[in-house]
Amino acid sequence: MNTPTPGTLHIVATPIGNLGDFTARAVETLKRVAAICAEDTRHTRPLLQQFGIATPLLALHDHNESKASAALVHRLLAGDSLALVSDAGTPLVSDPGYRLVRMAREAGIRVSPVPGASALVAALSVAGLPSDRFVFEGFLSAKASARRERLQGLVAEPRTLIFYESSHRIRDFLVDARDAFGGTRKAVVARELTKLFETVLDGDLDALLQQVESDANQQKGEFVVLVEGAADDVDAKIAEGQRLYAKLCEYLKPSQAAKLAAELSGAPRKALYGGEAVE
Repeated sequence: MNTPTPGTLHIVATPIGNLGDFTARAVETLKRVAAICAEDTRHTRPLLQQFGIATPLLALHDHNESKASAALVHRLLAGDSLALVSDAGTPLVSDPGYRLVRMAREAGIRVSPVPGASALVAALSVAGLPSDRFVFEGFLSAKASARRERLQGLVAEPRTLIFYESSHRIRDFLVDARDAFGGTRKAVVARELTKLFETVLDGDLDALLQQVESDANQQKGEFVVLVEGAADDVDAKIAEGQRLYAKLCEYLKPSQAAKLAAELSGAPRKALYGGEAVE
């Protein structure tokens, strides 16, 4: 008995809003695979119906991915080709799927991308911020303390920072970002990209927070927030030193905290001790 040739796992991007962004290759791929693994079948089914795709749907989400992946890999090894989609955009970008991809690759199965829309790349392309190097942070914690701590940890990061945020937390996120990075740090708030009410606001964090607070419409939809990185190496070292100093002061005398923070960050000690402001 011959061993079947394994199928292919296709990672297929879907539109983030505008249906015109669904590529012909993506539609064709989804029509010919044996099944489509979807984050939320209720969300994906109307999209497939719109394009005449009758392929069976299987649920693959955070709660079942670990268990479901083994069965899916078994199907792939038996010869079935499968597709993976998320609710919108490119799968695995702040969405489930990496466990399945890793397990498939470990089993020697071909994993093939079918590229398309991605909210983070779309936002970066229109932001007007440095795009040669960037850091994608996705959704930060819904807990305010954890979110603030993470933002503080990124103060010295020189690369452009990219975050996803929801409508009910966008204002709180901007407040925390302003407090962490300072009101004059440049940023962009991209909302409802490719959709009817798409807006892209730019300015410093103080101005953006004011715009969002003063316009209820700017608090609706799905958001990508981009923040310019630290200005240069000196500023980055000082920002990191100030972050370390504030944390170390919880456990050490100020003079000891400043000395250790300066050693770890490379920032001038005088810029840290006594909370001196640095221009």
